[in-house]
Amino acid sequence: MKTYRWKRWITPYLLIIPAVVIMLVFVYIPVVENIYYSLFCWSSIDPTLKYIGLDNYARILNDKIIPIALRNNVLYALISVAFQVFFALILAAILESRVIRPRWGSIFRSAFFLPSVLAVTVVGITWQLIYSPNSGLINQFLRAIGLGNLAHAWLGEESTAIFAVIGVSQWQWVGYCMILFIVAIQAIPEELYEAARIDGASAMQQFFNITIPMIRETILVLTTITVIGGFKVFDIVWVMTAGGPNNASNTLGGYLYRVGFRNDEMGYASALATLLFVITFALTFIQLRIGRTGKES
Repeated sequence: MKTYRWKRWITPYLLIIPAVVIMLVFVYIPVVENIYYSLFCWSSIDPTLKYIGLDNYARILNDKIIPIALRNNVLYALISVAFQVFFALILAAILESRVIRPRWGSIFRSAFFLPSVLAVTVVGITWQLIYSPNSGLINQFLRAIGLGNLAHAWLGEESTAIFAVIGVSQWQWVGYCMILFIVAIQAIPEELYEAARIDGASAMQQFFNITIPMIRETILVLTTITVIGGFKVFDIVWVMTAGGPNNASNTLGGYLYRVGFRNDEMGYASALATLLFVITFALTFIQLRIGRTGKES
């Protein structure tokens, strides 16, 4: 009997050991090492580590590019939440309603979801051509309808570059978020909607009083992931503008890459990575505390 109880107690821990080891090796230990290396001045081609304490963090406070990058990350996160969470939720509710026929709903779902399966590099290069000042489809369309004065070098002007990149990201990922919301909505018992319709509730009342409360956890998870993604974004920005022009579209991820792998200032890059980790961790913690949805004992 004692042997059975001991095996029953130890089995769960044995099963989670592989996952714990993987997390330690590939997540937690690298995070600690990154913080350690941020205290040194070092290069990827020179094994010498020169201890400089908190100088790299002091440099962050005086770096004029950091406020630009942070502003762009905040813009990216806010606009992404507006489109990839709220707009995607509205699209999902419309496609799952009785307003659109099932056949057309399937077509629209596929059309919205298709961009999310494309490689970021393909998307970035394609939209570079679309944004082209002379031959791009956007400027050609504006000139064709008599609005040529609104044509811009969308990726070449400091005032429009980051918004052009953010727009491409929303185009690519709003459909993916929409599908996740559709799955969550389909899991809601139909009896709730039937009871609401019998009581005379309108489609809008059903949306706010049934749909949103029932998929609250999905909304929280997607909001958290979207905000984190807005601060971690690197690939689409680097492909389309590489942070230009004049750092106008730089983000923390892109600037970190430039400092580390272009300028070979690995110590400062480690400090930037630590800053990015602290920001994303803090935002995630705040969101989970504010929007906690789990059952509490």
